[in-house]
Amino acid sequence: MQRFWTILLVLFLGVTLAGCAASKKKGGTVEVEDATIDGSGADVTTGASASGVDSDDATAGEIIIIDQNDSDVDDPLGQRVVYFDFDSSNLTPEAQRVVEAHAQYLTSNPGMAVVLEGHADERGTREYNLALGERRSNAVSQIFQAMGVAPDAIRTISYGEERPISMGQDESAWSLNRRVEILY
Repeated sequence: MQRFWTILLVLFLGVTLAGCAASKKKGGTVEVEDATIDGSGADVTTGASASGVDSDDATAGEIIIIDQNDSDVDDPLGQRVVYFDFDSSNLTPEAQRVVEAHAQYLTSNPGMAVVLEGHADERGTREYNLALGERRSNAVSQIFQAMGVAPDAIRTISYGEERPISMGQDESAWSLNRRVEILY
């Protein structure tokens, strides 16, 4: 019986020490390279990769914020994200306008290719959300093709709930995650 308690104590101590060793350090610095965030009214780009910025103006790892002109806000080509209603792959009239503008751009520039990333909020199973993200990216792809974009210039992918923009647990956060991102 004493051997049982000794083994149990050793296992408990081993698990406790292993748990302590796996704790992550907080703090420090994180260096991001060539990251661009779109859709918020401003582009945030690191390093000297921002368009129109000389390498003399920025050092590696420095964050450069480029404000878009107010005229770009109303420009559908300036919008690279279209949003969807809950559990839907139907485009809103505003999303339809943005998608059609991108389709016209692609038909006038036949050498361009586009990636359509479909996303969903976290509600629903992982499999369902992957399928919903695929339906959303396919809905945008169908409009592109109907307006004359070559099918081989379009690549669709679904991330489902795996790449949320907002981590909140309310409708305002979920509505930001129900989207298709248009990437050139």
